[in-house]
Amino acid sequence: MRPGIISQEVNGRQEPTEAARDERHGRRRRVAVVGAGLVGSLAALNFARMGNDVDLYEYREDIRQALVVQGRSINLALSQRGRKALAAVGLEQEVLATAIPMRGRMLHDVRGNSSVVLYDPINKQCLYSVGRRQLNEVLLNACDKLPNIRCHFEHKLTSANLREGSMEFRNPAKEAVAAHADLIVGCDGAFSSVRQHLVRLPGFNYSQEYIGTGYLELCIPSKSGDFQMPANYLHIWPRNTFMMIALPNQDKSFTVTLSMPFEVFASIQNQNDLLAFFKLHFRDALPLIGEQQLIKDFFKTRPQFLVSIKCRPYHYADKALILGDAAHAMVPYYGQGMNAGMEDVTLLTEVLAKQLPLDETLALFTESRWQDAFAICDLAMYNYVEMRDLTKRWTFRLRKWLDTLLFRLFPGWIPLYNSVSFSSMPYRQCIANRKGQDQLLKRISGATILTAIVAGGAIYAQRFL
Repeated sequence: MRPGIISQEVNGRQEPTEAARDERHGRRRRVAVVGAGLVGSLAALNFARMGNDVDLYEYREDIRQALVVQGRSINLALSQRGRKALAAVGLEQEVLATAIPMRGRMLHDVRGNSSVVLYDPINKQCLYSVGRRQLNEVLLNACDKLPNIRCHFEHKLTSANLREGSMEFRNPAKEAVAAHADLIVGCDGAFSSVRQHLVRLPGFNYSQEYIGTGYLELCIPSKSGDFQMPANYLHIWPRNTFMMIALPNQDKSFTVTLSMPFEVFASIQNQNDLLAFFKLHFRDALPLIGEQQLIKDFFKTRPQFLVSIKCRPYHYADKALILGDAAHAMVPYYGQGMNAGMEDVTLLTEVLAKQLPLDETLALFTESRWQDAFAICDLAMYNYVEMRDLTKRWTFRLRKWLDTLLFRLFPGWIPLYNSVSFSSMPYRQCIANRKGQDQLLKRISGATILTAIVAGGAIYAQRFL
């Protein structure tokens, strides 16, 4: 057996090696992962591959058996941080095989004209539109191949004692099910039950902010078996205080997200209001969605709230930990929610590999992660303003052109979007780089203006004095 190998295939299943089982000072831990979504199933894989016994709990039914998946957007933008996490468990290529590359933003103005702003004209990097359900199924199927992962669907966490590692779940028969773990890992989303127990402990800091913007999901269906718009772009309809975006799906449709202040939603009272609103603001999208489908989708549900959550520490002693949205929920406008959650797992796995005592390991993870998590939450807020408003301004186009030129001439000049989406640079460093670039450009522009004034003054003096 080669050193460092932590699992091996036996009869078609991945078995942890004896070396993996004996790691962490000779102890094989029982880990309970609460939440079998994208981050939870990835975390379960990583813990199991390191030789732990893992119980994966999910309050919903098995997504692979569900006819309709409720409550979450059906497609996501996969970028470098998520790809790195998937590659570490051998799943990146399987996911990319059906993903749709998005090479830039296609901007749609009120007159129905469109223009393209590429993400990375130099290195041709792109985002990938992936189906949430399909990605979750790939991860869960990988979990099924490891005998030391046990999945428990339709098990809702009702209580926990983090100090003792005890939990109680309610199963589909409404029965109470007791469970115990050496480590409880909460990957149960923005309204995390595990985090609610952390909040009650002294020293835990928590804040949440609901923004005044809600969202509704609409759909541009396929036509004659093909996309109705160019597929390899993130489509944006920026409209100052609100916007609409569309991502391509594998079935040739587009998932459309309409984001507006709640008062704008409230002003649309009936189908006549709705059609008039779309004819005024989204005239090119209306025939693609279809009037009757738009009316049906718009009025079938209320606009959903968006919340940004910051908290720390992410752990309690050596007993509990939260990852993903449970630790740092963010508004979806940078496309980094899933990617940041998956990066949590990457960084945690790297820290666990140091084989420190578990309480030191979890403390080190919190200390190395919270500032970057706060940073991406702030960036996500900023990018909403950029997408709904700044993208249609000439100053945005100018800065994008200038960033591309400088990136071409000086590879060390990495634009903000590239550093966030196409690298693993810590999020806070991405912000620091951007601030440094802004300051440099201000000094250069100031010097240029001063030089022009001096030169103009000299010319004036020569001619008229």
